[in-house]
Amino acid sequence: MTEFLVVIVTALMVIAAATLLGPRLRIAAPLVLVVIGVAASFLPMFASVDIEPGWILEGVLPPLLYSSAVSMPTMNFRREFGAIGGLSVILVVGSALLLGVFFMLAVPQLGFAWGVALGAIVSPTDAVATSIIKQAPVSRRVVAMLDGESLLNDATALVMLRTAIVASAASFSFWAAIGTFAYSVVVAVLIGWLVGWLNLVVRRRVTDPTVNTVLSFAVPFVASVPATLLGGSGLVAAVVAGLLTGIFAPRYLSPQNRLSDSQNWSTVELVLEGAVFLTMGVQIKSIIAHVEHDHAGVGAAVLVAAGALVLTVLVRAAYVVPLLAVLAGQLRHGVKMETRVKDMRERMTTPEGMQETFGEVNSRRRTPTERDLEQFARRVTKVLADIEYFRREPLGWREGTAVVWAGMRGAVTVAAAQTLPEDTPQRSVLVLIAFAVAAMSLLLQGGTIGPLMSLLTPRTGPAATDADHQATAELTRIMTLLRSSAETIPDPPKPSGDTPTPEAFTTAKHHRIAVIEAQRSALLDARDHGTFDADILAGELANLDASQIALEMRGKLTR
Repeated sequence: MTEFLVVIVTALMVIAAATLLGPRLRIAAPLVLVVIGVAASFLPMFASVDIEPGWILEGVLPPLLYSSAVSMPTMNFRREFGAIGGLSVILVVGSALLLGVFFMLAVPQLGFAWGVALGAIVSPTDAVATSIIKQAPVSRRVVAMLDGESLLNDATALVMLRTAIVASAASFSFWAAIGTFAYSVVVAVLIGWLVGWLNLVVRRRVTDPTVNTVLSFAVPFVASVPATLLGGSGLVAAVVAGLLTGIFAPRYLSPQNRLSDSQNWSTVELVLEGAVFLTMGVQIKSIIAHVEHDHAGVGAAVLVAAGALVLTVLVRAAYVVPLLAVLAGQLRHGVKMETRVKDMRERMTTPEGMQETFGEVNSRRRTPTERDLEQFARRVTKVLADIEYFRREPLGWREGTAVVWAGMRGAVTVAAAQTLPEDTPQRSVLVLIAFAVAAMSLLLQGGTIGPLMSLLTPRTGPAATDADHQATAELTRIMTLLRSSAETIPDPPKPSGDTPTPEAFTTAKHHRIAVIEAQRSALLDARDHGTFDADILAGELANLDASQIALEMRGKLTR
């Protein structure tokens, strides 16, 4: 027991040290942890470490994906959903099939089905590994696409893995595989949505921030476990619950509860991500020992892994290039529509114009209700905001390079490989190949993505000046919105006399909180419409939360 506690405490200290020293050494902290883990694997106490893959897939990933989904700007996720869906499904399936052919040819007597199984293991990018890209100077659209891809592609890969394993022992049915995938996603979405909604309803009634945060720690597992038991994707269920929580938490939960959530979940993320990378490195000695025990060649497996890594990058590039062309075409189409949509918005300033404009696009020619007109007005606002967003954040060859090179593999690949059945042909070799792909991907791509993006990103120029002007204009518009929303709250009655009284302070405090709540509601409406930049808007919402918390704490201290 004492040795176990020493290992835990040492791991926490190593994670903290790597997080602090990594940036100073200009090396991403995950890479430092992998290297430390590899070095530790040669210590006698770690000579035969075998990490149960279920701990990673079912114990670590759900909370990490849930936390990432909560903090992800949902409007950007919606805007990039087409690209995210393609990267998460089409690219993963295509990569798994092509890698299946490669592994079938490169590993003797493996067979296509087991080759596809290993291809499915290697294909998805890792949600934890892609955290490295956030430390590099890349477009926010690239971050949104990579975040969304890593949130969803694990489900595709794991379904492909299960299908390939079944196909190795029985006849393969394409339509059965499609049905299995659809069922897995639908079940996960339904359970994730239900859990996310119940999460908000229950926690809204819990005023203690500490208890509220403890309840939030259970949410990803409450979503993932039932989904898994029902044959769905537990990871997708956790993501859906996180997205729903991220959208509605500012409206349902108090600032104190959300601040407590943010601080504590940041700590959980740091520890879990660090533990994932450490365990990756610690397992290397054990994995190599298994291969040597089976009299298989370690060098040959590493060469196969290198070839697989090159193939994954080439396949990804071959998919991303036409994807960028499609997105550029959508932008051109949106720009052509912009004048017409702006004209529609101008005509909608009067009730008659609203009715007339709605009638032009209403194919069913029915009389619109007030709700129909409100939804139509919101949709027009969203379309214009989307066009402006895509125009402000175009995707060129620099962004395409980032999307391709940032597609790193990580601990999920290693964990998924270890779920292969014991009777898998050359199982130890396949596990080593998966580990080598993940390790080389992290060290090569993760170690160079920062310098590469710095090299490709212009230091100064008109683009940087335009971005500064746009940010200033955004802040000005937000300040105008805050002032107008504050004016909707009537001023409190002036206190009688010159001496401040506790009643006067309470009245002023309640008025100020009412103003903050009105401003928050206005900003959240603007967020849902996509009117402002997501990061700038998030900063202003955080300022409102800080002001409200300070007021409420001041009220407690003066009692």
